[in-house]
Amino acid sequence: MWDYPRPPCLERDTRRITVWHGKRKLADSTRAYRVLETASPPTFYLPPEDVVETLLTAVAGGTMCEWKGVARYWALAADGDAGPVAWTYPDPPEGFRAIAGYYAFYPGSLACFVNAERVRPQPGRYYGGWVTSELVGPFKGEPGTGHW
Repeated sequence: MWDYPRPPCLERDTRRITVWHGKRKLADSTRAYRVLETASPPTFYLPPEDVVETLLTAVAGGTMCEWKGVARYWALAADGDAGPVAWTYPDPPEGFRAIAGYYAFYPGSLACFVNAERVRPQPGRYYGGWVTSELVGPFKGEPGTGHW
């Protein structure tokens, strides 16, 4: 991931991506995109057709990414006060239009899998990268990396 680009890029990923909350499957896709950015584990974005959107509810507010635009956040519909578990970019700029409306999930809040491997969350409260055995750190978000 140290050879991932900056600015970040999109890459198609056809591995099976699943996201679970307890015994409820929130998403199941082989049509994901990964956002690759220097010093960060990839973030996976899943098409809305592969997400059980009725299990999610919009959260007020949003944030701005210099590359992907304004993010909209989502919580579990049955647990809306627990905070966001996912986000989307409804109207990303050129270069990221392919992920418009696609969902990214926080692996620290849910059980996320790439094929059969359970993902570990990227360190740090803010980040949503998916750490798998194919990656070598250190990763942005670990102690001492705030200056990156």
